[in-house]
Amino acid sequence: MSSTPPAAASLEQAQQNLQHIQTALNAHIVGQQTLISQLLVALVSGGHVLLEGLPGLGKTRLTQVLAAAIGLDMKRIQCTPDLIPADITGSETLIGGELQQLGFRQGPVFANLVLVDEINRATPRTQSALLEAMQEGQVTHLGQTYPLPQPFRVLATQNPIELEGTFPLPEAQLDRFLFKLSVTMPDSAALMELLELSLQPNPDQLPEPVVNPQQLQELTEAAQQVLVAKSVREAAVALIQLTQPAADNRHRIRHGVSPRGLQALVKSAQAQALLSGRSHVALEDLAAVSLPALRHRLLLSHEAELEGLTSDQVLEDIVAVWQGTQTPR
Repeated sequence: MSSTPPAAASLEQAQQNLQHIQTALNAHIVGQQTLISQLLVALVSGGHVLLEGLPGLGKTRLTQVLAAAIGLDMKRIQCTPDLIPADITGSETLIGGELQQLGFRQGPVFANLVLVDEINRATPRTQSALLEAMQEGQVTHLGQTYPLPQPFRVLATQNPIELEGTFPLPEAQLDRFLFKLSVTMPDSAALMELLELSLQPNPDQLPEPVVNPQQLQELTEAAQQVLVAKSVREAAVALIQLTQPAADNRHRIRHGVSPRGLQALVKSAQAQALLSGRSHVALEDLAAVSLPALRHRLLLSHEAELEGLTSDQVLEDIVAVWQGTQTPR
């Protein structure tokens, strides 16, 4: 953790760039302001995002607009049960002109922003092909390592209601996603605005870049410089401890949040503080990122599942106890 906050000038510039991206996204994505803010926090934190929502809510469109606004090279992987790892990472193939020889042809994972559509339709073997790329920023093929372009982010989508022909992500891979975000149905006013936009002559027009990939890297570096005081670090640890079965949640939680979850919580809180224009992390930043950073890292007990509880409900109770606004139950 950095002990030196970013300079005022760099902080102001970073906040301006974030506002430019947010404005561009809000102009093309209607009724999803909270989702956009959370996606920006994850993006600036350097993490990958799992988007969960019903079909037709604009998850693919959001990714396309995001890539256009930052000038990122984007590629899409449509997952199906017959997809194999080489379809993602690349494979040996004949390359060259007259004197053809075997060489490595890069797969679609070699891009700044990779949209993995319906990731839970791919088999576990294929899902695992993303693990090295997401964790190490590289692909290994026949003993040779190929670095991925930087910045590198994965946005994966999944449908929460379709179970037939799907393969739920294992906890080990879920943990590689910094955020799990829920894409919800817009309200009536947003639906009306969305309809009006779709009736315009060029409804699918993408925004011009408002920043470039290098500036995104600089935003990530600026977020890493946001000050995290000792009291805030202690508060983050206390929050993670409350998610453990050894606390008062034994009847609701089977496995609590791991140390990687603690790191994700604090790292994303730094980006949240930067988005809010602060050079230090506040407790409200930890609270703001607690659900997207922890919801997929919490395993509920069978008793809680039978009661119909969700990870969000349990986490909201835990955060309320952590903030002192609710007593344990």
